[in-house]
Amino acid sequence: MTVQPIRLFGDPVLRTPADEVVTFDKELRGLVRDLTETMRDAGGVGLAAPQIGVGLRVFSFDVDDVVGHLINPVLHFPDEEEMDGDEGCLSVPGLYYDTKRRKNVIAKGFNESGDALQIVGTGLMSRCIQHETDHLDGVIFIERLDAQARKTALRDIRRADWYDPSRTVVKVSPHAAPSPFGLGR
Repeated sequence: MTVQPIRLFGDPVLRTPADEVVTFDKELRGLVRDLTETMRDAGGVGLAAPQIGVGLRVFSFDVDDVVGHLINPVLHFPDEEEMDGDEGCLSVPGLYYDTKRRKNVIAKGFNESGDALQIVGTGLMSRCIQHETDHLDGVIFIERLDAQARKTALRDIRRADWYDPSRTVVKVSPHAAPSPFGLGR
C-alpha cells in the first residue's frame, strides 16, 4: 500500500471521464489499496481513482465505520428526496459548500475480485457515492452548485494557497461564435 499524491482542482485528469475496469487483477487490487490508504491518510470519506491520476472507474469510501470500494458504479435513485449539506473534496482542500444531492441511492458495481456488489446509501453514504461517481464522470462537486455559489467557490479556489493557475485548463467551445448579425459565418 502506498499513499499517493492527490490531484488538485485544475488538473485535467479530474475533468476526464474514467474508463470502465475490464481486468480484475493484482494491479487493480493494488489500486484499491492505494485509494483506501491515501483516503485515510488525507482524512477523507471517499476518494476516486482520477484523484490520484488513474483514469479508471474505481473509488474507495469510509463512511460511518463502513470501509469499502466500488468498481464501475451505476447509480439508481429509489425516490426524489433531496438533501442539502456541506460538501468538500480532497481535490479542493479546505473548502466546503452547501450542495444539494439525492438523499437515497442504490449503487451497483463490482468489488476488486469482479464479484457483483450493491450498496444502499442514505445521508452521508449517499452523498459520498454520488460525489465519487461524479469524479469518475469528470465532474467536480462545485459544478453542482447554483450559479452564485459556484462563483463564490471559484473565487475562493483562486485565493487558496494551494491553487496553481498554470494547472487550470479552460475548455474552448468547438462551435463557431455566432455572427453579430445572426447570420452564421
